[in-house]
Amino acid sequence: ISALKSAWPVLGNPSNYQRAIPLTYEQFRFGFANAVSEDEAKQLYAEFAVPASGVPLFQAATANLNPWTEAKVDTENPERGPLLIVSGEKDNTVPWAIADASYKQQKRNEGVTEIIEMPNRGHALVIDSGWREVADTALAFIKRFV
Repeated sequence: ISALKSAWPVLGNPSNYQRAIPLTYEQFRFGFANAVSEDEAKQLYAEFAVPASGVPLFQAATANLNPWTEAKVDTENPERGPLLIVSGEKDNTVPWAIADASYKQQKRNEGVTEIIEMPNRGHALVIDSGWREVADTALAFIKRFV
């Protein structure tokens, strides 16, 4: 339900498909910056919130209905390298259930596939004040395969 609430400012109006949609601070706070302080959320909104295309959300939302969608992922690609799916424990936009479903699809690939959940982190985990922890985790994963 939280993922739908996060996407609703875009998906709630089909004419948003071809538009650049801005989020209000409240929408950004819920979807991206819910796991940080109010002050940090305001700073992230001022620095990172820009109107964005509705196309990717509509493609993802209709992916199961459209076999030719650009959002389709080739989970059987034998050349796919190691994949680490990083989920934020408090992510409202891509909650654990969605990240885990992606993991379950990808783990059928012969390539290494792992998933981790970062405690107390939201969707802004790569841009908020704790980004170094995410970067260090990803770097440690990469170093195992280089």
